[in-house]
Amino acid sequence: MTEIVQVSGPELVTYADELAALLVEIVDGGASVGFLAPLDRDVSACWWREKAASVSAGSLQVWIARDGERVAGTIGLVRAPLPNARHRAEVTKLMVRPSAQGRGLGRRLLDAVEGTAAGDGVTLLVLDTESESAAERLYRSAGWTACGSVPGYAADPAGVLRPTTYYYKAVGPEGPARTQPASPSTSL
Repeated sequence: MTEIVQVSGPELVTYADELAALLVEIVDGGASVGFLAPLDRDVSACWWREKAASVSAGSLQVWIARDGERVAGTIGLVRAPLPNARHRAEVTKLMVRPSAQGRGLGRRLLDAVEGTAAGDGVTLLVLDTESESAAERLYRSAGWTACGSVPGYAADPAGVLRPTTYYYKAVGPEGPARTQPASPSTSL
């Protein structure tokens, strides 16, 4: 059984090589996750190690799906840094090894992030993904709402500009869909 665990900064460094292999495999498979192919494994491992400081500082949370000692998937949650945005966070880098896809692992990773965010008082999650991708189907089936697309926003691993769709999801008891809009001011 694949276990999903949140990792600390030092643990992220420990898993950096496995996460690098996952990232390289995902990029080589055509997934648009911010990198161009071919992605060097050492560059990928360095990128993961650099994220450890953000995890230790609390501005980034990372989960991994472990199948034994092998990393089968990962997902991140970036906390908003500004005082007026502490109710929201961004879901990032949801990746599942092709050999582990189609078994609900992506949904389990997403559920882990959503549950932790809601438990921590986050009420709004946002993310972006390549339009018409398999990831987009996952987000829609998990109750995320598309709120717009930007043509040519990001390059896929081959360097071709693709549209990106933005999504949001209200989580927790006080999610934005459940709050009242501010009443308009009548004074000048």
